[in-house]
Amino acid sequence: MSRHISGVRCEESPLPPRHDRGAGTVLALAVVAVTVTLTTATIGVVGAWGARQKAAVAADATALAAADVAAGRTSGEPCAEADIVARANGASVTGCVVAAVVVSVEVSVPYLGWEASAAARAGPPGSR
Repeated sequence: MSRHISGVRCEESPLPPRHDRGAGTVLALAVVAVTVTLTTATIGVVGAWGARQKAAVAADATALAAADVAAGRTSGEPCAEADIVARANGASVTGCVVAAVVVSVEVSVPYLGWEASAAARAGPPGSR
């Protein structure tokens, strides 16, 4: 079957009409959903890594400060000093052991309902 439009002969398409209107919208929404999911997951992983790094830095600083007290360089009690330094770094001491002039500490940093933890040990050079 053919028609004439403005003097031009047009043939009817032998294919049935397509009913896929809105398919591009669904695809676009799927792409946006995947992008948001991946971005959220990436932010969570990077944030957890950052919390772990923060815990490691806090553990190092805490152990060094406590070792200074244990060695007599500053006054006070080593584990109390460790607690003060840990809190100043946004962490909390979860373990503190003093063996002569060597101090071992463990600290934790909260992150999204979890805790990142790290341990460190410090003392004068040559101490074990």
